Amino acid sequence: QVQLVESGGGLVQAGGSLRLSCAASGRIFSINAMGWYRQAPGKQRELVADIIGGGSTRYADSVKGRFTISRDNAKNTVWLQMNSLKLEDTAVYYCYMIGLGDSTYWGQGTQVTVSQ
Repeated sequence: QVQLVESGGGLVQAGGSLRLSCAASGRIFSINAMGWYRQAPGKQRELVADIIGGGSTRYADSVKGRFTISRDNAKNTVWLQMNSLKLEDTAVYYCYMIGLGDSTYWGQGTQVTVSQ
């Protein structure tokens, strides 16, 4: 089994920064993709950013230029540096990982709240 443990969420004022981390542990044979989704109240879960395969990254248009995803392969860990946070970034952020055989794993979620 694979576990994803997230940390780093919290309350921040608009314009501020937060850094999320997600560490994967357990029976990990390969990581095909790893990254973050988010879900705001009343909205569908959406991709925020991820790192695929050899290291290519994807970002939602709404976070490009503000968020940066990075990875440490040796530690099976990804980070999401979030700068210039906006009210609309408020959501529960979920780490996800696609492993061997395209099995998908999810973290428990961490709340990010951006206030005025």
